[in-house]
Amino acid sequence: MIMEIQDVIVLCMEFMGTVAFAASGAMTGINCRMDAFGVCVLGVITAVGGGMTRDVILGNVPGALTRPVYVLAAVVTAAVVFTVVYFKKNLFQGNIGMVYDRIMLIMDSTGLGIFTVMGVMTGISEGYVENTFLLTVLGVLTGVGGGLLRDMMAGQPPYIFVKHIYACASVAGAVSCVYIYRIFGQIPAMVTASALVTGIRFLAAYNHWNLPRITLED
Repeated sequence: MIMEIQDVIVLCMEFMGTVAFAASGAMTGINCRMDAFGVCVLGVITAVGGGMTRDVILGNVPGALTRPVYVLAAVVTAAVVFTVVYFKKNLFQGNIGMVYDRIMLIMDSTGLGIFTVMGVMTGISEGYVENTFLLTVLGVLTGVGGGLLRDMMAGQPPYIFVKHIYACASVAGAVSCVYIYRIFGQIPAMVTASALVTGIRFLAAYNHWNLPRITLED
């Protein structure tokens, strides 16, 4: 019974992350004036790109190809976003636009937290529970990999390198997930670590936290 509950929680978290990242990718495609196909592709890449890269590193067939339900969920999400914006082009202007930006922040941050812990858990399931560095890399790659591929395909500077605290939040979540798992188990590790990543992202966005950068004068 406990294992069934854990499986349901993991499945729900995976779908939440997929929908959140697919919506983020779809909006990037819309802002770049891509057509419906391009928007859907960008939504799928954002949702499953990081996980596919992780699986390749582990020497496995990408889970998105063996379990296409996640690709289907990403396509449906991106198509819904495209349809809504297509028929309501002015929907996200003014005050509603501010609400939309906050919703996207919540979805993107939630997706980052969920996929970071899913990357760590995948590494643990492969038998690397004692390799903290590898598990951290897998978690961060799963969390930010899809967004990195999305921005590269859209011809934009990768979001993780220029905007607020993003990859660093994923690193903090991945490391905490590893150590909490070793002490308290899977579910406490996943819930706590994903909440930590999301919380750091919210605080960074609200307080406009950014890492130091160099501005060269002409």
